[in-house]
Amino acid sequence: MNIILLSGGSGMRLWPLSTGARSKQFLKLLQDENGRPESMVQRVYRQLLDAKLEANHILMATAATQQQAILGQLGNQIEIVTEPERRNTFPAIVLSAAYLYFEKKCSPEEVVVVMPVDTYTEPAYFDILRQMAETVGSNFADLVLMGIKPWEPSEKYGYMLPKSGQAAGVSQIDRFVEKPATNVAREMIASGAMWNGGVFAFRLGYLMKIAEAAIHPVSFEDIRHRYHELTNESFDYAVVEKAKSVAMIPFDGLWKDLGTWNSLTEELSTNQIGKTFMSEDVQNTHVINKLDIPIVTIGASNLIVAASPEGILVADKEKSASLKEYVPRSRRPMYEERRWGEYRVIDSTELSDTKSLTKHLFVKAGAAISYQRHAMRDEIWILIDGVGELVIDGQRKPVGRGDVVQIEKDCLHALLAITDIQMIEVQIGTELTETDIERFDWDW
Repeated sequence: MNIILLSGGSGMRLWPLSTGARSKQFLKLLQDENGRPESMVQRVYRQLLDAKLEANHILMATAATQQQAILGQLGNQIEIVTEPERRNTFPAIVLSAAYLYFEKKCSPEEVVVVMPVDTYTEPAYFDILRQMAETVGSNFADLVLMGIKPWEPSEKYGYMLPKSGQAAGVSQIDRFVEKPATNVAREMIASGAMWNGGVFAFRLGYLMKIAEAAIHPVSFEDIRHRYHELTNESFDYAVVEKAKSVAMIPFDGLWKDLGTWNSLTEELSTNQIGKTFMSEDVQNTHVINKLDIPIVTIGASNLIVAASPEGILVADKEKSASLKEYVPRSRRPMYEERRWGEYRVIDSTELSDTKSLTKHLFVKAGAAISYQRHAMRDEIWILIDGVGELVIDGQRKPVGRGDVVQIEKDCLHALLAITDIQMIEVQIGTELTETDIERFDWDW
């Protein structure tokens, strides 16, 4: 078995903690079994490893903007396939399948299971993944999906109607409808339809034949270069609705999309995170504060209050699903995770003939900022805690608290954190963007 984890989305539904650069699955608001903060992606990956599914490869299919956060949270053991550009789930799954086929030389007979990385679920869910792979392996169907028992006629999901007269368990699908209108959804539920849980199992060769019919790829790099030629549709529209041999295995355990503040706060172990103070008469209110200033809540009911460097949200929980239409856009990310740690923007200033950007960086012990250079900016690093090793144009030297490092544009530089390092970075230049970087090496 090979497993593809889908990590996408712009993350605006949990603003201001999630943004276009930091999707909801990376927010460390949950808790693991030992009470430590855990994100959705860490939770699913941990559950996947605990299930011991004996997967040959576990891939993360994602946008390039999420790669650093994934490596920072999961480590270097996870294989990552990055999209050349953000598109829908069909091209993302085809690209990942091509990676397995061309780069990892997987047999067309090997089974692939695709699942989202942000599902809030329980261990029994992963037992269904094993059953789905076994069902494909037995040739019962070309494509096997996970069915979720619906609790309302929602327009957010695809609906699968099993063939009549089949016993509980694996069943052939008679009809599949993606995101029907409410009245159609209600009729399908009455007829026994299940939600499409967004989990798919198939043989690798099955999808490679579909890719072959679409663009005739000759290599993994060929698909990357011609990625824009793949139809920009969901896997459900592009493959599932057209498939002739489709089966479903139901799952009736814990399954939840924590995609709104209302649904997320239902699963939090505490109603206060960060510097917060509440009066005793506060009811059904959650305050999540990622700023270093206090939030005081008095006499409030049914509120979500969330604060981060991106902004402050105060909303009625029942109205939080409409957040996306109010969120400000086209703004520089104020906080991001990297494989080496994280940074927070402190100040951004436009001067008469240049710009300046000031960040607070945290670099984890043992991690390194890549050997890199910038074409449009100078940088000043001020170490305020920790020790490390600095490389400037090939010359190594130790650095520690109080050291100031000046890095001119086009100067090659890297930093290894021997202990945890905190430092201030000041960027000065005509154009200050995260794309102004040329990396040469990650390994120290």
